[in-house]
Amino acid sequence: MKDGYADLLKGKGYEIIELLQGLGVPRTEAISIACLVCGEEMTSQHIERASGLRQPEVSIAMRPLRENGWIEERSEKKNSDKGRPVKYYRLIVPFEEIVQNFEKKALKKNMEVVEALEQLKELSNNG
Repeated sequence: MKDGYADLLKGKGYEIIELLQGLGVPRTEAISIACLVCGEEMTSQHIERASGLRQPEVSIAMRPLRENGWIEERSEKKNSDKGRPVKYYRLIVPFEEIVQNFEKKALKKNMEVVEALEQLKELSNNG
């Protein structure tokens, strides 16, 4: 039975995951970002179905996205009052802004590496 979420990450989604992981973004976080970029508002169950992640992994992956102010999380009671409410997630900033955040971090890290190399060169010339 296909539910529409199984193919969500095909193509663009997998490429986003691969590139984010190349930047050092944790796997579950990269997968969650890709799901929210490729889908609209999604429940944690939708993300689980699309990605193969387990519920605790989705919850943990959402924490840094929430802390960065990238997502909105809302809870909705199921039809009956029994059980946990369903959590819905959606991006509240453009994906471009998220990419720029990773770009700033990468450039900062690269500058630190360049500065360390320059200091090492100075030390080797003074030796």
